[in-house]
Amino acid sequence: MLKKILSLLIVVFIISCKNEPKEITTKKLPVEDPISHVIIRPIPLKSLENKSDSIRLFYKKFKEYEIWHNDENRMDLIHEIKFCNQDGLMPHDYNYDKILTLENKRKKLTDIEITNYDILLTESFEKLAKHLHCGKTNPKDIYEDWDIPLKSIALSDKLLNAINTNMIATCFKEIKPKHLTYSSLKRSLAMLDDFPKYNFKKISLEKKIEANDTIKTIIEIKKRLMYWKDFRNRDSIITPVYDERAVIAIKKFQKRHGLKPDGVIGNGTIKALNFSTEERKEQVYANLERWKWFPDDFGTEYLIINLPDYSLNYVVNQDTIADRRVVVGKPKRKTPIISSKLSNFVFNPTWTVPPTIIKEDLTPSATKNRGYFSRTQITIYDSKGKEVTVKDWNPNNAKSYRYVQTSGYNNSLGLVKFNFPNRHSVYLHDTNHRDYFVKEYRALSSGCIRIENPLQLSEIILKKENDKNWNNSEIDTIIKNKKTKYIPLKNSDINIYIFYWTSWSNNEGLQFREDIYDSDQTLYKALRN
Repeated sequence: MLKKILSLLIVVFIISCKNEPKEITTKKLPVEDPISHVIIRPIPLKSLENKSDSIRLFYKKFKEYEIWHNDENRMDLIHEIKFCNQDGLMPHDYNYDKILTLENKRKKLTDIEITNYDILLTESFEKLAKHLHCGKTNPKDIYEDWDIPLKSIALSDKLLNAINTNMIATCFKEIKPKHLTYSSLKRSLAMLDDFPKYNFKKISLEKKIEANDTIKTIIEIKKRLMYWKDFRNRDSIITPVYDERAVIAIKKFQKRHGLKPDGVIGNGTIKALNFSTEERKEQVYANLERWKWFPDDFGTEYLIINLPDYSLNYVVNQDTIADRRVVVGKPKRKTPIISSKLSNFVFNPTWTVPPTIIKEDLTPSATKNRGYFSRTQITIYDSKGKEVTVKDWNPNNAKSYRYVQTSGYNNSLGLVKFNFPNRHSVYLHDTNHRDYFVKEYRALSSGCIRIENPLQLSEIILKKENDKNWNNSEIDTIIKNKKTKYIPLKNSDINIYIFYWTSWSNNEGLQFREDIYDSDQTLYKALRN
């Protein structure tokens, strides 16, 4: 019986399928733009079969018709590709030569060649737009310590609006970073392009050169200063005397390179003088890429640290309220690149020694001389939180203990710590090495950032964010009590940005800083691969 029912169902199914009306397929036909009267061709679906989802989405927005049929839109895209080097990119990455060839013979192309050309233009648009907004490279593939969220951009609606309004150029303008530093870097490239090509020989230095010294090397140094427009010679003869005009020029050069502008020519000044124009361009390209990775909007209030410049700025509504010199991580213990939010202040903080310092500093020092613990006011605790005497401390199990330094003026964190959430256990703080801030080279910490005059900065922030009655005397009272005190920020939405950039330009000219973590060349090589 079951077999009969199944057989009957199969027959009914076959008959019903035969009687099913056949699907009517309509072939898309070219259409005419009602304004320009340009013929707009349909894109064959086969041409999109092997394309990415995003490319297919673009054409779905345009009903599977040509996108780049309008001459103005095409010319704007080609222009953006041609001049993308101004943003640190290379035209050949976006099919520039192939596009130019096809554009020049566009009138002779067949319909299928034109639709294939259209797809090439769309792919080039997408690639260039993403690279301009998010960067060409992935920072996390290049830097292990990069801890800023990766950027993304949705382009389909932007392209639809730009094509319909003939505003491709405006679309690209909106996509690019709008930070002042990014704009200054683009100016830097233009300025560097104006310098004549010249192959300088490397200058060597046997000893420091001071005012009124006479030494043959000064002739080459003066030529280099003339090239960079820091020095103008009064006559055609260049003397080997380190005269007053040359000293003034060196001071200007030193200031532009973040060096102590004392007029004394040492190794740091010579190192900066030995950079060629091309090397400086590569540095600018690397910095342009890095600024594409940074957030589009920093918010209305933020603390921003530039590691190679050893500087911190507190910015509110685009106005710098305070600036400070900082000490940052040494190359072997780099300060990571971070974005976060300031959460609280800790006055009279204790310091729990981190694992790296236990391994590389504490254990070797204390093994040689156990007086290290009393000298640094560090208390030892076991895994159960019980205090361990110096006598009972076992250096072979040094990692199993917890080490806490007593709060106070000589504590490694100083008198105040600025806390913000991050996975690196990094924070901003005072220091017991306050003499470091006068040093020219300040990549000297174990990863955290030390701030000059941090109590004054904390007062400014607390007065604005918590209570207008906050003042220096109130902070002084807390410090005198010598007790650890946490002060949360009641109304705070202060962003923290720990960034890295080694170049920009301002009214004093081209600015360069030492690449303390050797990050520029690493990035430039990745950009050009």
